[in-house]
Amino acid sequence: MGADVNSSSGDASIYAKLVAERVESLSSWHHDWSGLRVAVLGLGVTGFSVADTLVELGCRVRVITGARDPERERLLDVIGAEWLIEGDDEAQLADLEAFDPELVVVSPGYRPDHPLTSWATARDVTVWGDIELGWRLRDKTGRIADWICITGTNGKTTTTQLTAHMLAAGGLRVTPAGNIGTPILDALRDPQGYDAIVVELSSFQLERLGEISPYASTCLNFADDHLDWHGGPEAYWSAKAKVYRNTQVACVYNRADPATERMVEAADVVEGARAISFGLDTPPSSGFGVVEGILVDRGYHAERRSEAFELVTVAELAERGLAAPHMVQNVLAASALARARGIEPGEIAQGVLSFVPDPHRAQPLGEIRGLRWIDDSKATNAHAADASLRALNDVVWVLGGLLKGVDIDELVRTHAIRLRGAVVIGVDRAPVVEALRRHLGERPIVEVSEAEGDPAGIMAAAVAEALAIGQPGDTVLLSPAAASMDQFESYGDRGRRFQAAVRELE
Repeated sequence: MGADVNSSSGDASIYAKLVAERVESLSSWHHDWSGLRVAVLGLGVTGFSVADTLVELGCRVRVITGARDPERERLLDVIGAEWLIEGDDEAQLADLEAFDPELVVVSPGYRPDHPLTSWATARDVTVWGDIELGWRLRDKTGRIADWICITGTNGKTTTTQLTAHMLAAGGLRVTPAGNIGTPILDALRDPQGYDAIVVELSSFQLERLGEISPYASTCLNFADDHLDWHGGPEAYWSAKAKVYRNTQVACVYNRADPATERMVEAADVVEGARAISFGLDTPPSSGFGVVEGILVDRGYHAERRSEAFELVTVAELAERGLAAPHMVQNVLAASALARARGIEPGEIAQGVLSFVPDPHRAQPLGEIRGLRWIDDSKATNAHAADASLRALNDVVWVLGGLLKGVDIDELVRTHAIRLRGAVVIGVDRAPVVEALRRHLGERPIVEVSEAEGDPAGIMAAAVAEALAIGQPGDTVLLSPAAASMDQFESYGDRGRRFQAAVRELE
């Protein structure tokens, strides 16, 4: 009996090794993926793109998720994928075990210690994220795109869009993808292909990045965020630092942020890759910066020790609502990435001056009832809110939501001098109110609770309270410093409801 058990165990081990070797060898769209059993965890926009791609490759795909999505469930049936919608982890785990996957592909929101990924890891089943899968499949067309990868605690989306806009001004066929909303796999399956893909990466995606090799990369800035997910600040830093790994041409970093410089110094890059800095000061010979109101490039000038390329002026940015310090940094970082790909200074200027920022990022809504109103709902962490507050004075601050394990006290202390008062929304109100009371003295602090009703009612109440606190000439700033999913569908939903409540005042 013992000999049989050992033999069976040995056979299973050999089989598992052979399966892992086969999976690891799959590094091209044109390899044989047929019949591979793949479990896809999650059925959001990323999970569906993964399932759709793998079915196209001939894999047997089973999607496991806890959230219903009737439209995507119907589409899974259409494409021929199997699926399980079950909120109970034990039921999901039993289903995963019964399916016996040879590969697990995980949507970004699944923590490393999730029971399903832990099950796979314990059994030596290969686990990838969508970005690693995308890198392996990047050669579907003969036009293989260069990847320009962007992360950071704040400013990722704007910088991704700016970079893509500049590359397009330079004549490249380019698209933004990744965390920005278009899954990387959807971009890679475009039949025409792209010259470049600008890939926005969240820390969740970076956690399972795999061995990709960006043409150019940047971490724009670093501040504590998602600590509950990653388990602490060092783990979060380590995830963000992966963006520089294997970079081919340029590692772009923020010289005012030592954490990003430390990432570049520690990165294992392709020989010859350069470190290029950006900042709001006069740049060194390998950097981008601002000189007498002009954004300049000293990183790519042949005579960079004594000369610089002029890009755009701060005055030109101001005309387009792009002159706030954090926005100027985004422009500089995008310029450095685009220049790495060969875009000329004049084309950089063309791209910047035709760029229109997305809504909900420091978006002015006009003056109503004697107050300026600004929608900065996209400020889902303290670092983003800090950037907006620094540009203002006499602020009625609307804030709160899901804090994600981050202590907000330092943000409040830093900007208390700017505040007329505060309106607190969200489920994590207690620590926010405590921090405000420590630093605002007798200035008004108002809580808006879930008792106000639906999301529209909550935001209408917040706007009414802000109006009552504000004095003529003040600014009401929605800059929550927190995620939105406690009371709203997304930061966009939160911003739209704020804008609707403000319009009701007219």
